[in-house]
Amino acid sequence: MKNKLLFITLLISISLMFSQQKDNDINFWDNVQFGGGLVLGFSNDITNIGISPSAIYNFNDKFSSGIGLSYLYSKFKNDSDGLNVYGGSLIALYNPIREFQLSVELEESILSKSGFETTNVESLYLGGGYTLGRNIAIGIRYDVLYDEAKSPYGSAFSPIVRVYF
Repeated sequence: MKNKLLFITLLISISLMFSQQKDNDINFWDNVQFGGGLVLGFSNDITNIGISPSAIYNFNDKFSSGIGLSYLYSKFKNDSDGLNVYGGSLIALYNPIREFQLSVELEESILSKSGFETTNVESLYLGGGYTLGRNIAIGIRYDVLYDEAKSPYGSAFSPIVRVYF
């Protein structure tokens, strides 16, 4: 299943890249944006700290695609060891109108906990949010592959806060 999803996502990204290219004089790096997000979550029982850098290529004003990396450290109150989550993702963004962004993100994560076997978790996020210009998006996403028994997250829903420069 994961190989099929990865292949489909790559195929869509590559086809979008070539179908949107109109001018051979376009400098590739002029259309690349770097950014990502930070995770800081504190409660009585759980502490989450994470970073997720990413890079996207803007094919035009409506379509962008890129890659991301992620790291999350979670510490639970009654647990002496924390959980480390490492991952990579493929991202596709679509702005049907300037103020709204739809997103698809395929993520592969590796969960590592001291003294335990590592576990792979696949996520396929579908999201939507409000955009502020071309650099900031705020919204929510839903993991259609969410499995409560395997996921390091407490819910299939998660907030989106994307910032690109």
